[in-house]
Amino acid sequence: MRGPSPARRILTGFGIAVVLIYALFPFYWMLSTAVDPHADARGAGLLPSGFTLDHFHRVLVEADFLQYVKVSLLVALGTVVASGAIALLAAVAVARFRFRFRSVVLIMVLVVQMVPLEALVIPLFLQAKSLNMLNSLLGLVIVYLAFSLPFAIWNLRGFVAAVPKELEEAAYVDGASWWRMFRSVLLPLVAPGLVATSVFSFITAWNEFIFALTFMTDSSKYPVGVGLRTFFTTNTAEWGAVMAASTIIALPVVVFFVLVQRNLASGLTAGAVKG
Repeated sequence: MRGPSPARRILTGFGIAVVLIYALFPFYWMLSTAVDPHADARGAGLLPSGFTLDHFHRVLVEADFLQYVKVSLLVALGTVVASGAIALLAAVAVARFRFRFRSVVLIMVLVVQMVPLEALVIPLFLQAKSLNMLNSLLGLVIVYLAFSLPFAIWNLRGFVAAVPKELEEAAYVDGASWWRMFRSVLLPLVAPGLVATSVFSFITAWNEFIFALTFMTDSSKYPVGVGLRTFFTTNTAEWGAVMAASTIIALPVVVFFVLVQRNLASGLTAGAVKG
């Protein structure tokens, strides 16, 4: 068989280059401004006028931005662990057990994802206030948990449903209890789905801004999104510090993605095989 023509290869390469430039240009702009010594005066430029790490020193040492990073890591990891555990058990329930209003539960899970987050700010604020959970990291984790659970449950349900029941029955025949079967048979098979949902939960908790700003009053408990406001004033902004802080914010997401990327692709596709 003849391969693609030279013109087609050129067009394919050009299309890939355009997509890569479109996707990576914001990151380049962010990095070039973060190391530009005159970024505050000239704003965000395409090419840096020099090279400096003073903006990172301003962010890490003077502004103590790492405190915001620690808070965000604590909240994001708490959300990932809690959503993974709860969503997996809920997915097992809706995929394996037959109970009344089972279809209604699945539909409600999808309906929750359709509600704009901005519409929930005031109701959740009043509810958190009545429960004395304002300015509490636990309260923030619970809110993010509510946002990430619908997607996690729906995604993991496909993984659990794709596991043959005969494997579970074989474990029971060998004398395993339900928890032993769950730990030794079901959990390893749905692990790629847990990876996919953990990425979604981590990004949801890490990048969220509105609820963190509304719920938190103590500046020492601000996550990175709210802490970024430190470098903005009424009439101007420290663009060098803003871009340096944005670079620091992006690093944990990139590291987390690199650690789980091997299982991410299989996790996103395998769960769609059977639902």
